[in-house]
Amino acid sequence: VQLQASGGGWVQPGGSLRLSCAVSGLSVSTSAMAWFRQTPGKEREFVVAAGERGRPPRYSNSVKGRFIFSRDNAKSTAYLQMNSLKPEDTAIYYCAARRLWITTYTKDVSYDYWGQGTQVTVSS
Repeated sequence: VQLQASGGGWVQPGGSLRLSCAVSGLSVSTSAMAWFRQTPGKEREFVVAAGERGRPPRYSNSVKGRFIFSRDNAKSTAYLQMNSLKPEDTAIYYCAARRLWITTYTKDVSYDYWGQGTQVTVSS
């Protein structure tokens, strides 16, 4: 199984970015997918998780209403659309996956597979 995150970059406050997570060896439609983020000196922070197709994504309070999770099974890719970005959203963003949904979906240790991370910087 391999996950490859991309789409990070620099954006001004209020701007948008879309991150992608290309997945091989795992079905994005039946697996639990998640995004986490991390800043230097801090633990990895939960952003969003989604179970099998049809199950509503679960968002952290810090991104709810601004970020949108989606996936394209034909492209075997999960996405994170990030809108109304704030400087505090600056972090390295990681996609993660596991084969089955788990109730501890906000914990990074719950996931078996990880992408390499992509840097998002929000500043003026």
